[in-house]
Amino acid sequence: MNEIVTQIADRVGIAPDVAEKAVGMMLGFLQREADDGAVAQMIEAIPGGSELVAQFNGEGSGGGLLGGLMSAIGGGGIMGLGQQLMSQGLGMGEITSLARETIAVAKQYAGDEVVDEVVASVPGLSQFV
Repeated sequence: MNEIVTQIADRVGIAPDVAEKAVGMMLGFLQREADDGAVAQMIEAIPGGSELVAQFNGEGSGGGLLGGLMSAIGGGGIMGLGQQLMSQGLGMGEITSLARETIAVAKQYAGDEVVDEVVASVPGLSQFV
């Protein structure tokens, strides 16, 4: 996975440790929000994908009072992920590039059909990738 994370970090122009965390958060988000069968197949196909999800899935999820408040007012979903990534110091341009690069890597390993099914099953995701 280090090779993949480094590749994504270089293409987006961010530090590899930030890219690793962000990719793990994105994959974790997809695991929670997307069609179960397709997303599991996609994550398993990406070398190290399952490990990143396990490591960073709950990271930046906004626990406590603020997290509960955000969930109560609908701060989850794609916008919630955006806020989590922004809290890691990423701007909207970087987040969009990161999403596109992560999806490109997923397609490389899992295939277009599986990844397109995942993207289509998450409301609002297609506009970012």
